Amino acid sequence: MSLLGLAVDGPAVDGNLYTWTTGLAQRAPSWLDGLVTAWSTYGLGLFAVLMLLVWWRARASAEAARTAMALAAPLVVVAAFLVDTGIKSVFREQRPCQTLHTVTLEACPPLGDWSFPSNHAAIAAAAAMALWFTDRRLAAIAVPAALLMAFCRVWVGAHYPHDVALGLVVGAVIAWPLTRTARRATPLVQRLGTSPLRPLVAPR
Repeated sequence: MSLLGLAVDGPAVDGNLYTWTTGLAQRAPSWLDGLVTAWSTYGLGLFAVLMLLVWWRARASAEAARTAMALAAPLVVVAAFLVDTGIKSVFREQRPCQTLHTVTLEACPPLGDWSFPSNHAAIAAAAAMALWFTDRRLAAIAVPAALLMAFCRVWVGAHYPHDVALGLVVGAVIAWPLTRTARRATPLVQRLGTSPLRPLVAPR
């Protein structure tokens, strides 16, 4: 039973929207379900690629502040994941596929694999927010990709809509101050530019 069961009673909050969405998924063309399932499973890899690209572009620009934020981006994402996981352990909301026993595209996680909030959504939002401060061009890809990840997690049946909504909020709220704080590491980046670690912060 969750610590705040009345506050986060999944079926009462948006169970109908969840079952409507998973029902729609069951009626959708198989090719569409295949694409959504693939994105739900592997889509986080795109954010890793984008973070690598933002570091490469920041490094080539020789802007120490951008490079500092780019180097911090993976740590920001890990921090958001840890906070999100901590919230999960407090609320302990069962997965909707366990509670509502609906047919879902994705295999239902076992009991004890908590649902609220969504780790996938938090990771995607944290990466998108870190990219927003560092490279708006790449953020233009990351932001819609994060929203798509949140939607797909409901479509495949892994989460209630409120799970992914809060996951997005957690990721963004954690990433916003941490990424801005990373700008303060600019002097460190400048010192690294004259050290054997120069390849991390400068193109050559």
